[in-house]
Amino acid sequence: MELLIVSVASLFAGFVDSIVGGGGLILVPALFAVFPTAHPATLFGTNKGASIWGTGMATWQYSQKVHMRWAALLPAAGAGLLSSLAGAWLVTVISPEFLRKALPFVLLAVLLYTLAKKELGRDHTPRFHGLQEQLVAAGIGVVIGFYDGFFGPGTGSFLVFLFVRLLGYDFLSASAAAKLVNTATNVSALALFIAKGHIWWHFVLAMAVANVLGSLAGTRLALKHGTGFVRVVFLLVVSALICKTSWDAFWR
Repeated sequence: MELLIVSVASLFAGFVDSIVGGGGLILVPALFAVFPTAHPATLFGTNKGASIWGTGMATWQYSQKVHMRWAALLPAAGAGLLSSLAGAWLVTVISPEFLRKALPFVLLAVLLYTLAKKELGRDHTPRFHGLQEQLVAAGIGVVIGFYDGFFGPGTGSFLVFLFVRLLGYDFLSASAAAKLVNTATNVSALALFIAKGHIWWHFVLAMAVANVLGSLAGTRLALKHGTGFVRVVFLLVVSALICKTSWDAFWR
């Protein structure tokens, strides 16, 4: 029964995550509810062990249908991988608790800005080319990769927003780009959890299969309905993140 519950949660997490990120909103609470006495690091490691496959599959699916600007995105992914390791190391030295209360307000600013700018992310009009685009994309990878390793909630949504706002991508292309960078940052975190023994392999296999199935369904839906659909899901996920992070910071 435990395996069934977390596998179903992983399926839905893969579905949501493949569209615009935020799968952790579903899978992480499910793991904590089913295994309340387990070490948190083990649950986080198990979450990463399952979700990385769905994110990787979404990246591949998007790359077949969406024009991926590889010259900029590969440096962003590499920068994200390395800075995520740095963030994961830093969290062993200092607590990220100070970010907990600030995060809901940052997410609220992202939500309000996106609502106010109705044209934001509608058209795919990259603002930079060549080395400029590579540097800006790598900068996004460094900042968000470090954040993912150090703290984490909302990583996918922040990536989508920054690719739209700073690079001029539409929401569909930004979601595809975010999947690539997020896969790289997840590799770092997963490697750390595996090295520390914080992963349940006997749960990860079934959860990974479920996550990939959910990811396939979500990616196809996003590709079918396009950037307007992804924008709506983005707004819904950010709203849910605001509620969840506010609850964790001020009321739990």
